[in-house]
Amino acid sequence: MTGSDIIAAISTAPGRGGIGVLRVSGPRLAALIAGIVRRPLSPRRATLADFVDSHGSAIDRGIALYFPAPHSYTGEDVLELHGHGGPVVLQVLLRRCLELGARLAQPGEFTRRAFLNDKLDLAQAESVADLIDAATTEAARSAMRSLQGAFSQRIDELLDGLVELRALVEAALDFPDEDIELIKQSDGASRLAKLKAKLEDVLAASQQGSLLREGVRVVLAGQPNVGKSSLLNLLAGEELAIVTDIAGTTRDAIRQSVSIRGIPAHIIDTAGLRPSSDPVEKLGIARTWSAIEQADVVVLLVDASQGKSGADEEILDRLPTRLPRLTVMNKIDLLARAPALERRKEAATVWLSAKTGAGVELLREALLEAVGWHGTGAEGLFMARERHVLALELAQRHLDQAAGQIERLELLAEELRAAQQSLGTITGEFTPEDLLGEIFKRFCIGK
Repeated sequence: MTGSDIIAAISTAPGRGGIGVLRVSGPRLAALIAGIVRRPLSPRRATLADFVDSHGSAIDRGIALYFPAPHSYTGEDVLELHGHGGPVVLQVLLRRCLELGARLAQPGEFTRRAFLNDKLDLAQAESVADLIDAATTEAARSAMRSLQGAFSQRIDELLDGLVELRALVEAALDFPDEDIELIKQSDGASRLAKLKAKLEDVLAASQQGSLLREGVRVVLAGQPNVGKSSLLNLLAGEELAIVTDIAGTTRDAIRQSVSIRGIPAHIIDTAGLRPSSDPVEKLGIARTWSAIEQADVVVLLVDASQGKSGADEEILDRLPTRLPRLTVMNKIDLLARAPALERRKEAATVWLSAKTGAGVELLREALLEAVGWHGTGAEGLFMARERHVLALELAQRHLDQAAGQIERLELLAEELRAAQQSLGTITGEFTPEDLLGEIFKRFCIGK
């Protein structure tokens, strides 16, 4: 993609709708506009017009909007045609644009051109896709804050501080007789400590924002008939899984996404874990352990009326050590016991009833605590991706190493340079071309 050609795509979702939007971007759109609208368009003013084919016959009638460069989304000339939302009429209109010299846009190409033309940095460009894909209201709000530049501003502040410190170190290297003294007089160690503290704050906020974007994978595990399917139905608010008194009813994983206080949670109900000679049930049990390996948190359900057994302890012992876990003592309705959340160092325990719903809010609270959600709400957070978190963690390691090289200026300068480069990949300053391709190919066509 060079940006020297004209691209076109339908920007509204596939299917029928009241309104359909076709977007065109590229240099010198006057000829294409004349071929479709056949009248001049005033910049940034809605114009009612017929959209015509090569014979002058009307394809559709709608609103034409023209945004001349550089005052457009992509930084190029942009034409938007807002017509009726039938898939056939939009395809005919798209073919007309292709006849007039445009080509079909690749996924994310409009936003990629906006990035290449400095209309957005890379973090803002990614937030466009995150806003479209947001699974909860809180995630959408956080993506919008990133699109408005909240995340990029925090990164830019870190980069400015790094550049100042690097300049100080480079100046000290230019005067080898006074190098260490210059760093001491300029309070270089204190500046580095402040940068590290600021980076830790941004990293913590990014990890929270990553939870909003990625969500949490929660696996419900336990022996047969402890209430896993009942708990899934309770969390989902509908009867998704079959509930019976027959052990082994659930043979395969059942997945459902829900929102827990604004955090997307992907709940997986699994086959009961027990020795079995049934080949189908054995396959379901194998899939249960596979799901556990990929989980962010596992919820072990125990029948409270029976108490925790040796089989339950065996399941706990087999869980990956890195994996956060919760124990749910279900069926407290059989004990006439009140719901409770017991916090312990190794793992929390929730007493609830999946049948009556008593204690389910305590479970939601415990789940968010287990995955590191601070419980402060999404207000003020920005959306972050896994690559952002990894880049921040790498920059943090370089700053930690820099702190140990404060009197070895060549090594200090190298660690600071590496930290700056890592942060620069977030906004796109040092992002390689292949990563750009990987990012933008995940966008929808027309955006």
